[in-house]
Amino acid sequence: MEEKRIEEALPEGLEVELMPKHVAVIMDGNRRWARERGMPPVHGHREAKRVVIELTSLSSKWGIKVLSLFAFSTENWSRAQEELEGLMGLFEEVVATFDEGDFERYNVRVTFIGDKSSRLPEPLLEKMKLAEERTKANKGLHLVIGLNYSGRYDIMQATRSIAGKAKDGILRIEDINEKLIDDELLTNCTEFSTPDLLIRTSGEQRISNFMLWQLAYTELYFPIKKFPDFEEQDYVEALISFQKRDRRFGGKKYT
Repeated sequence: MEEKRIEEALPEGLEVELMPKHVAVIMDGNRRWARERGMPPVHGHREAKRVVIELTSLSSKWGIKVLSLFAFSTENWSRAQEELEGLMGLFEEVVATFDEGDFERYNVRVTFIGDKSSRLPEPLLEKMKLAEERTKANKGLHLVIGLNYSGRYDIMQATRSIAGKAKDGILRIEDINEKLIDDELLTNCTEFSTPDLLIRTSGEQRISNFMLWQLAYTELYFPIKKFPDFEEQDYVEALISFQKRDRRFGGKKYT
């Protein structure tokens, strides 16, 4: 029944059995989009809010299990104070919508990953916690948002956790393997922790310290459009490109 519903919702050119389970997006180009229009950077970020809601809605309808969005890096604190203040305020607005409208209708669960121990404003942290609590029982799309996140931070916190457990005798050095590291990464919050497809908008072709461990065998897609201009058809084209690829995972053919 569910597969039939998804199949009917899919745009032409997409096959339900080839859909990725986990799509990650680096939402790049917001500031440049605003500058091209003579506006402050925060206007680009505000326009991106609409695209986030649309991507979440489409991913839900099309049967994608996890959508990960890179919203704010640990390196982004070097930006101008005015932009940072605008961003934090905008994040509060966006987070407040996560249990409303389409998010509730599509049964979306929201999880935030990143360093929550420092720098993020307390009102934002409270809204993040509330959104996670209110949506934790939802069984639809899992929306994972990287906020004050970086791949290096993720690996570092996992390493610290493993080292602490080894020191306390909870595990032995010989117990440390890839599965254990996977389990200690912040993406262990979701069943499908490794993205099948990474989309980075604006034409930049780099991963910018996002999910470094998890992207080992992820398919990469780099559309030219900046994130505020990214539309449904662009998402469809990214997914069609993914479905045409022959994924071998270092040698083993994808089935």
